[in-house]
Amino acid sequence: MNRILATFLLGLISLPVFTQTPEKQKVTLSDLYKTYTFYPRTVRGLVSMNDGVHYTALSGDSAIFKFSYKTGEKVAEIVSLKELNMDRITSLKNYEFNSDESKLIFYINREDIYRRSFTAEFFVWDLKLKKLYPVSTKGAQRLATLSPDGTKVAFVRHNNLFISELSTGNEEQITPDGEFNKIINGAPDWVYEEEFEYNQAFGWSPDGKFLAYCKFDESQVPMFNMTLFGGMEPMIEKNALYPENYAFKYPKAGEKNSIVSVHSYELATGKTVLVDVGTETDQYIPRLKWSPNGKMVVYRMNRLQNKLEFLYADAQSGKSEVFYNEENTRYIDEKYFDDLTFINQGKQFIYTSERDGYAHLYLYTSDGMMQSQITKGTWDVTDYLGFDAKNNLVYYQSAETSPIWRDIFVVKTDGTGKKKLNKLNGSNKVVFSRSFAYFINYYSNDTTPTLVTLNDAKGKEIRILEENSKLKQELQNYQLSKKEFFSFTTSDGVQLNGWMMKPLGFDTTKKYPVLMTQYSGPNSQEVLDRFYIDWDQVLAAEGFVVVCTDGRGTGARGEEFRKMTYMQMGKYETIDQIETARYLGTLSFVDASRIGIWGWSYGGFMALNCITQGAGYFKTAVAVAPVTNWRYYDNIYTERFMRTPQENSSGYDDNSPINHAAKLKGKLLICHGTGDDNVHVQNTLEISEAFVQADKQFEMFLFTNRNHGIYGGNTTYHLHVKMVEFLKENL
Repeated sequence: MNRILATFLLGLISLPVFTQTPEKQKVTLSDLYKTYTFYPRTVRGLVSMNDGVHYTALSGDSAIFKFSYKTGEKVAEIVSLKELNMDRITSLKNYEFNSDESKLIFYINREDIYRRSFTAEFFVWDLKLKKLYPVSTKGAQRLATLSPDGTKVAFVRHNNLFISELSTGNEEQITPDGEFNKIINGAPDWVYEEEFEYNQAFGWSPDGKFLAYCKFDESQVPMFNMTLFGGMEPMIEKNALYPENYAFKYPKAGEKNSIVSVHSYELATGKTVLVDVGTETDQYIPRLKWSPNGKMVVYRMNRLQNKLEFLYADAQSGKSEVFYNEENTRYIDEKYFDDLTFINQGKQFIYTSERDGYAHLYLYTSDGMMQSQITKGTWDVTDYLGFDAKNNLVYYQSAETSPIWRDIFVVKTDGTGKKKLNKLNGSNKVVFSRSFAYFINYYSNDTTPTLVTLNDAKGKEIRILEENSKLKQELQNYQLSKKEFFSFTTSDGVQLNGWMMKPLGFDTTKKYPVLMTQYSGPNSQEVLDRFYIDWDQVLAAEGFVVVCTDGRGTGARGEEFRKMTYMQMGKYETIDQIETARYLGTLSFVDASRIGIWGWSYGGFMALNCITQGAGYFKTAVAVAPVTNWRYYDNIYTERFMRTPQENSSGYDDNSPINHAAKLKGKLLICHGTGDDNVHVQNTLEISEAFVQADKQFEMFLFTNRNHGIYGGNTTYHLHVKMVEFLKENL
C-alpha cells in the first residue's frame, strides 16, 4: 500500500491596494489545488548515455537534446516533434533507448488501467535512418520493449505477448491463451502490480535470442465487483442511465492467488519451454531477470514472505537451481528486490539484506557465498544507487546521519574507504552517469525547494541545473509556518520523532487546537526534512497547531523498530499516536481538550482507531479512504505483516476499528471514492454500518467513481474544503 500524497503547493492571490509594502498572503486551498503556482521545477526526462560523458533531457515535451556532463552544453538534437512531423504525436516525455542507443521508443495516448499499468500507442525512432516506426497498427499496446539490437519490439496486448519486426511490420503472437480475468501473459495481475511494484513480467535475454515471461493464471482468484456510475470529469456516457458492474480479480487476505509459471521463448525455433520453479503453486514469483552471462534469474518467495530464493534457469532446457536464499522470522521486505546487481561479468552480485538487524549491502559470489558486508552500522541503507566497476566502488543513500535526513555515500566492496558525498543536510536523491564519473543531485529541505546540481564522483558541485529561483521569490510573498522537528519519549520508553507547525501569529499565552497528521504504515516515513507544502499551511493559517509523529513500525530506524507491528497492525501505532496526544497535552500552548487526528489510507485506518480506542484523547478525526478491517485488503500486503486470517484471527480483529465502533465519542468524518480499486469503499460502508448499529453519529462523504487518490476535475479541492470546514466547526 503506497501513501497517497496530496498534490503540492501554494498559489498567488491579489495583493492589497493602497499599501506601500504589500502584506504577505496566507496560503489558500485554491492556491494548492487549483492554480498549482508553487509547484517546484525539476530536470525532466534525463537519461545517461552509454559513453558516461553525455546525457539526454527533454526540452519542454517537444524535443530531446544531448548535453555534455562536463560543460553543460547542448551538443546535439536527438529528435523533435517537428522532425517527426506527425500531428498525433504531441509529446516526447516518455522515452527509452535500446542498448546501443541506435533507436528510442516512446508512446502517446496513454490510458491507465491501474496504478502503474496502462495501454498506449508506441513508436520507435531510428536515430541513424531518421525513420519513425509504429510498433503496431492493430490496437494499443502495453510494456513495449525494444530488443537489445533494436530490430524488434516485444509487447503485451489483450493479455498475450507479441513480437513485432520493425523493418517489415510483421507481428508474431507468442502466447495464444490470454483472456481477461483468466490468463495474463507478460504482465502481472492486480496484486503483484500494486504490492510488489511489478509492472513488466517479461524480458529480453542480453543477446536477444530469448524472451522470458511469466504467465499468471488468475482463474481461481475471487472476483471483486465495483460499480461505475456515469459521473463527470470524465463522464462515462454508457453508464449514465444504468451503472456498470466492473469485476476484476482481487485476492483478499487468506484467499487464493494467481498460479504463476515461468516460460522461455526461443526466437530462432519458435519453441517455448516451461521453466522449473518447483512444485509448490501457492508461492510468489515477484521478479524475472537476466544475468549478464545469459542465465535467467527467477525470484521465488513463499506465501508468508519470510523465505526468498534466487534461481538460475537455463533458457533452452528450463532447468533451474537455487543460488541464493534468505529467511526471516517475520518477513522479507520487497523494497530490496530491484537492488540485485551482477558485477564482474556475473561472477559476483550485490544485494540488500536486514540479516544483522539493519538494511545493509552485501557482496556474494555468483553461487551465493557471502564475501563481505559492504555497509555496517546501526542505521539503514535507504537506497542502493549502483556499482562503479572501474573503481570497485558502491554508491548508496542512507539514514546514517539522522533518520530525518538522506545522505549519499560511497564505499569499496570490502567496506573500506567510506565517504559522504553531499554537503547539505536534508533530502538528497541522486542519479549517476553510466560511467559513475558524475551524478545529478535532487536536494531539498523544509525551507529549500528542489535544488538540482551536477556533481563529480567525489561530490564536488560542477554547476546548478535548477534552483527554483522563481519559486523562492514567490515564497517571500507568503506567510508560512516553519516545521519544527522534535522528539519525545513515550511512557514505554520509546523515542519518537516528529515535526510541529505552529499557527501564524503564534502567541505563547494562548492555547490552540491541534490536528495530528500521520500515515503510520510499515516502513513509511513522514517526518523527513524535505520541501513539501501542503494543506498543513492552510490549517496553520486557520489557527491550528499541526503535528506529525512517526510511531513504531515506520522506517529508517532499523528492523526491530520497523517490524514491531508484525502480526498486530494497528496496536503499537495507535498506542504511539495516543502517546503523542498525551505529550502534546502537556505543552502550555496546547488545548488538550481539542486534539484531532486525520489520515489517508493506512493513515485513515489509524485515525479511526485513535478516535475509537483513544476516545479520551481525541475530539475529532477525519479518515480518507481508510482500511477498516485487514480482511478486506489484498493478501500480498496484508499477509506480509499479518499472516493469514486463518492463522492470526485475533491480530485481524483486535485492532479493526469496526470492532471498536461503540467507543466513538468525538466527531468523525469519513471520505471515500466509490471507484477505489485499492482500498474498496466496502471498508467505509462496513464501518458505517457498525456505527449505525452502535447508535453513533458521524459524517460520511462519497466521491463518485474516484479511485484511491480521490482526484479529477474539482474533486481534490472539494475534498480539502470539506475537511477544513469540518475541522473548523468540530475542533
